[in-house]
Amino acid sequence: MPRPAATSSEEEQVVEVDVVVEEAVVVAAVDALFDDDVADKQQKKRRKKKKKKRRRAPSEEEVAALRSVLRWARHGEAGDDDDEAAVLTVTRRPRVAVELHAHSACSDGSLSPSSLVHRAHRNGVKVLALTDHDTMAGVAEATESAKHFSIRIIPGVEISAMYSPSDGIGVEEPVHILAYYGSLGPSKPQELNRFLGSIRDGRYTRAKEMLQKLRRLDMPIELEDVCTIAGDGVAPGRLHVARAMVKAGYVDNLRQSFSRYLYDGGPAYATGKEPTGESVVQLICRTGGVAVLAHPWSLKNHVDVIKDLKAAGLHGIEVYRSDGKLSGLSDLADTYDLLKLGGSDYHGRDEKEEPDVGSVDLPVLAVSGFLDVAQPIWHNSTKEILADMTERTPGLNGSKRFQWTRSGKDFCNLCLLSPGLKVTDDSGVEVIQTEFAEIALSSRGP
Repeated sequence: MPRPAATSSEEEQVVEVDVVVEEAVVVAAVDALFDDDVADKQQKKRRKKKKKKRRRAPSEEEVAALRSVLRWARHGEAGDDDDEAAVLTVTRRPRVAVELHAHSACSDGSLSPSSLVHRAHRNGVKVLALTDHDTMAGVAEATESAKHFSIRIIPGVEISAMYSPSDGIGVEEPVHILAYYGSLGPSKPQELNRFLGSIRDGRYTRAKEMLQKLRRLDMPIELEDVCTIAGDGVAPGRLHVARAMVKAGYVDNLRQSFSRYLYDGGPAYATGKEPTGESVVQLICRTGGVAVLAHPWSLKNHVDVIKDLKAAGLHGIEVYRSDGKLSGLSDLADTYDLLKLGGSDYHGRDEKEEPDVGSVDLPVLAVSGFLDVAQPIWHNSTKEILADMTERTPGLNGSKRFQWTRSGKDFCNLCLLSPGLKVTDDSGVEVIQTEFAEIALSSRGP
């Protein structure tokens, strides 16, 4: 039997019901979204509470490490009340502002070594490693400037090298290796200087090749202009070429010059006379330094690089940056039993993206672990330096000006104060006084 046609009133009721259903669906959807938003907010609050709960008081090991690092940073001297109070009242993970990777105008930085020390002091840095590219020319100035502040200088250098896969598979790529020395510097300075000098000479050849490539790209630049930007006695690098490009108006900024032309393998890129990475690590070890691979995250094949350099004697890799710890590299450091270090790689390029001096948050246990490895190496290096001094210095080798000393401390001071020596920082003495404590030179010279 056919259904009777709906009346107008019935049709209106059906429409009203449909509208009500649609409104209910919309309201339910909005409520669901609101509930999701509330749930997200509640979840974020719970995460924040968890983070707050995770903040624990430092362990006894961390507090002891903090005391030890602070004392070392002050050359073994008693600290001021503020430092001691910081140790006793610390309630979070303890930290000492240590900068292990910074550059001055002696290579491709913009600040002089003394200005860099001033900036580090302003930022609360207690320990500063000056690591210019392929030169240690700025260390003396930085050390002298640091005497006016409570900053300890680690003589360092960032050495340019090339890595070739040991299995012959893959391509070569540039690597940079940081060297950290004790306060008296490398134990074989002449060998190190010759090595670095050869690399710097290759920088001039490299700069010429880069300029030739730029000329073929219709961007002519004179080598004299690049050398003027680099400064007197500074071997030109990519950054100096980039600054010349900006000055000539070929690019708008440094970032553009690198991203378009000077990046590794770029149309204006060139290599110099860099030694192998393995030979650099071996040289650092041979001259009394600690060898650390710089910015491994920039490498194409960092796993093989780390494995091969570890076999050559590598001590550590950079893991910490201003944006935190890189977990993958941290795991690699654990795998190969390497120190986990890091630094800002500060150049003073006036770029907002560049981390400032002392901005990398190195855990105090990482710094303490670095010293555990470094101090025995520096200890032996200092003994070698002083032994060499006694052989070469009049007054200590049996001449009429030979002085009789009754303690290790006197012996060390005598070495450092001998005529013709340019050693003004006696902080290196502290690592060998124990070694010489029982020594008494019981015979007088003729």
